[in-house]
Amino acid sequence: MYILCHLSHYLLKPYSQPRITSDTFVGLVIGNIGFIRGVLSQSSKHILRYLVEFGMIGYMLVLGIEMDPYVLLKLPTKDAKVAYVGMLSTFILACGITPFLHYTESFKIDFTLSLSMVLSSTASPVLTRIITSLKIGKSDIGQLVIATGMHSDFIATLLLSIGFVIWPVEDADKKSSLHRSLEMGIALLITAVFTAFVSPIFMNWVNNENPEGKPMKGSHLVLSMAFMAFAVACPSYFGYSSILSAFMAGIFLPREGRVSKWVIGKINYLLSTIYYPIFFFWMGYEAYFAEFQPLDWMTWARLFVVFAIATVGKVLGTVISGALLGFNWPESVALGLLLTTKGHFHIYLAIAAKSYGKTSTSTSTVMVIAIFFTVVHAPSVVAQIIKRARRRAPTHRMSLQLLDPSSELRILLCLHGPQNVRTAINFIELCRGTADPGVVVFVTDMIELTDQIAATLVKEQGVNTMTVTEKAVTDMRAQVTAAIQSYVEEDDNGITLGRLLALSTFNGMPQDICVLAEDSTVALIILPFHKTQSADGTLDGGHSGFRFVNRKVLKNAPCSIGILVDRGFGMIEKISRSYDHSIDMAVIFIGGKDDREALAYAGLVARHPGVKLTILRFLVDTTTNASSRPGHYPVSRALQEEEMKFDDECFAKFYERHVACGQVAYMEKHLANSSETYNTLMALDGQYSLIIVGRGERVNTVLTFGMNDWQQCPELGPIGDVLAGSEFSVRTSVLIIQQNSVKGELDGLDDDFSVM
Repeated sequence: MYILCHLSHYLLKPYSQPRITSDTFVGLVIGNIGFIRGVLSQSSKHILRYLVEFGMIGYMLVLGIEMDPYVLLKLPTKDAKVAYVGMLSTFILACGITPFLHYTESFKIDFTLSLSMVLSSTASPVLTRIITSLKIGKSDIGQLVIATGMHSDFIATLLLSIGFVIWPVEDADKKSSLHRSLEMGIALLITAVFTAFVSPIFMNWVNNENPEGKPMKGSHLVLSMAFMAFAVACPSYFGYSSILSAFMAGIFLPREGRVSKWVIGKINYLLSTIYYPIFFFWMGYEAYFAEFQPLDWMTWARLFVVFAIATVGKVLGTVISGALLGFNWPESVALGLLLTTKGHFHIYLAIAAKSYGKTSTSTSTVMVIAIFFTVVHAPSVVAQIIKRARRRAPTHRMSLQLLDPSSELRILLCLHGPQNVRTAINFIELCRGTADPGVVVFVTDMIELTDQIAATLVKEQGVNTMTVTEKAVTDMRAQVTAAIQSYVEEDDNGITLGRLLALSTFNGMPQDICVLAEDSTVALIILPFHKTQSADGTLDGGHSGFRFVNRKVLKNAPCSIGILVDRGFGMIEKISRSYDHSIDMAVIFIGGKDDREALAYAGLVARHPGVKLTILRFLVDTTTNASSRPGHYPVSRALQEEEMKFDDECFAKFYERHVACGQVAYMEKHLANSSETYNTLMALDGQYSLIIVGRGERVNTVLTFGMNDWQQCPELGPIGDVLAGSEFSVRTSVLIIQQNSVKGELDGLDDDFSVM
């Protein structure tokens, strides 16, 4: 189960599906395989049930801790109003329709009310994970969805918890139902009051005794866990559900503080790594397809109706509340569709209804399938929200050519890890220029968000940000910060350092980087090449995840992008600011907007006294007829002439500013075709420490025609691919620069966009 759940989730990643969809599918399949069902003995079934209930206790405890019960004492906020109207409309529809579908053998008021409340609720943990993973958590609609989902989840689960007191699932043999309800109600009330008043005092004392940064005392940790266990266990001693008791105890425990964060992190990690595979196997085992009744039309009617009620009820409620609150109706519909999301607790209730004899196996299976369909559409809804936001939001893009000489150069410098630190330091040194205006560098760690790291994320109080507590990540970031800070402190003249983090899955990391770049208003993003240099000097096979990130950023970035192929650039001990100890660098100029951007960057680097820069201009040999060959110009002649005019103007300015005064050396290469271009590039082997080149976007393709046919890395462009290839130098690093693509719509959307 563990392997298959992770494999199926990996296969569904391109479709942005949350883990619960793949886990549900795998659980239904594996749990219904005959020989696997035959292996389980009766005792094994009981053990499996106990494991599931124990894990659900942890799940509900965390859910309760993240809720705020005192919100009921405040005036309803916008999200509360949307939650109430959506729940009420769904509840009324469910109460009016479900009794006619005979989900139970006979009409039972307790089951009807419980089912109606379940359909009215929202799985806030699942919904929050979907919203944050799809990068709309900071937008107005994302924040509204998360807050409304949590409010719906809290109210529905609270009412279910109270309903269990009024209508216990199992009646005791010797005690009347009323007597048992009184016992449970009194025990629950006393425990809730005790927890609400005592837990803040006790937990604050533990937190004060164990400040952040110091190991927590074992005795205090044991006492804290014992207190939580006591709060959970007391009501269940009198017959109350231990799962609902965990929720009731959790809502009165403090949400903030070191102990609560520790509990949330540890339980979430346990759930994601161990519990969920067990839970979904149990679900599939209990939802036995052999007892499913596909030939009975009522089975499909129940499936359609329960899904339709959950969807129509929520959408109707959000459209009504949206009209009253002044929302756009498409966003109101999207809000309702997202709030239909159900999750693990709802699946547990669907199976538990069968286990307690309330429904048949076929009906419980129908409910599980309906829950699956309430989740699977969420990524498509979010995609439509982003699409509408892109059409509304104007795009603001930056490039090096547009940079005001009196303005500071702002760079987003990305790293894979400590192995890139020396290269980053040398790159910062190249870009620093003069003290006025100077350079602002945002050193950004690119870290893949794994399940282990996700389980350790802690939400900061009062802000919509998460803190990483995983030791390996924090240690790595501290090591990078210390190394770069040490360099800056040696001579911080003209350098302003910032630290950022792109923590996401590889699917979401490109948008994270684009958002960071736009928020920081940088003119240039530098990404490490996905291949690294081996001990023998050659480049390895590379990391497919980072290659995906590079390609997506190249497509969507709001500014210019550079990909740095490191072949010993970080091994240069220190780039001196003295003219006596310089490094040799070259920039290749053929033509096109990317080459013009590379020339603009070379102009910034040329100001460094320790750099000996040469510009190599590749021109078409006019003595041959190569320039007039058909098929080499996929664009109109007018556009060719316009681009060539831009090239000449840009080069003339560069020549006047840097070459004429002797600051930069200049060489011309007259070439007839791409074969001569290739040979000229190969002849540069080992002559320079760094070569700067534009990625592509050239209208005059004579000198690169046909080079695309054998490209290993098309994202580098024809020239960059040759220079980064295995046949080229083992000592020359390459910087491939692409100017941002000006389009009418945003490709990477700012994460705090507004559509409401």
